[in-house]
Amino acid sequence: MAIIRCKNRNFLNITAILFDKDGTLEDSQSFLRELAYKRARMIDAQIPGIGEPLLMAFGIQNDRLDPTGLMAVGSRRENEIAAAAYIAETGRSWFEAIAIARNSFSEADKYLKDKTATSPLFAGSLEVLKELSQAGIKLGILSADSTAGIQSFVSRHQLSDYIQVAIGADCGLNKPDPALFIKACQALGSEPQATLMVGDSQGDIEMAKAANAGGTIGICWGNPEAAHLETADVAIAQLDELAIGER
Repeated sequence: MAIIRCKNRNFLNITAILFDKDGTLEDSQSFLRELAYKRARMIDAQIPGIGEPLLMAFGIQNDRLDPTGLMAVGSRRENEIAAAAYIAETGRSWFEAIAIARNSFSEADKYLKDKTATSPLFAGSLEVLKELSQAGIKLGILSADSTAGIQSFVSRHQLSDYIQVAIGADCGLNKPDPALFIKACQALGSEPQATLMVGDSQGDIEMAKAANAGGTIGICWGNPEAAHLETADVAIAQLDELAIGER
């Protein structure tokens, strides 16, 4: 067990840390914004006039990705359902609306297939993961992305020596369900009370607290005062504010 120091907080007897991916380890804002635009355009081409409302639903405001919006924190399935709801308002049946949304999302994936590799790790993240792993802390990732998407991220950034567990929204659970956090703890062989959660969304914090996690660390790169992280035990502006403490 270890002490994890973060700003003025010491988290005692920690054996594992779970990280969110998008917005926490991976700087995917540009990619997610472009994906939202492509999805909206694909649907708008079939149903003219729906593009702008869809972008608002996805959380694109003034050409910026809202870190609390659907595109930033929701799973693919949640985004599909939201898009289908807007499509259904135009008079399509629910089954037709779901099919249009799903097919449009798949087409958007084809256009942006090669761009998933353009999202970098946030500066300093690799060094923090190395330090924690070398100290014997078990590390995992919980994400609204698919498990395959997380595994691709781990492989792309050569993190397999550090990340032991990768669980995505396709496991049947999603944030903020505490069962997801507990499932990840079981996979890591760590008790929830000895496991920290590091994430950039309210869902990350709510999930971990409901699961009686050992602590919650909110991260909003460059803006630790972000309102949506106010319920976290501590909020940070960059990952290297988290470190192994002295006993």
